[in-house]
Amino acid sequence: MERDDIIEYSLDAHHSEEAGKKIRRKIWLVTAILTVITAFEVAVGALVHQDNSMWWIVKLLFIGLTLLKAGYIVLVFMHLGDERKVLKYCILIPYFIFISYLIFIALTEANAVHAAWETYGG
Repeated sequence: MERDDIIEYSLDAHHSEEAGKKIRRKIWLVTAILTVITAFEVAVGALVHQDNSMWWIVKLLFIGLTLLKAGYIVLVFMHLGDERKVLKYCILIPYFIFISYLIFIALTEANAVHAAWETYGG
């Protein structure tokens, strides 16, 4: 018995073929941008060693690129990029402040734990 309540989504599209091509192009562009940023992060992580004096810059670079990717994902996949600039700022600025605060707390506590291990042995 065949069900009649299942909709074939390819036949139920409410846009033209040109609009569909534009949507697919945007999806490929987003995928390419996120892939390039991730590949750059992996390459930098593989090439720079932890004993290097530049390692703290690499850490900050990773944090910055991760925040950039997260903001881009929010703009594209949650359709925030289509909104007005004020609404984007009202949503993204508190997000970045909160995430920066969490990173600050994590790094501060990590330094305190490291200092305690050096002082009292481990």
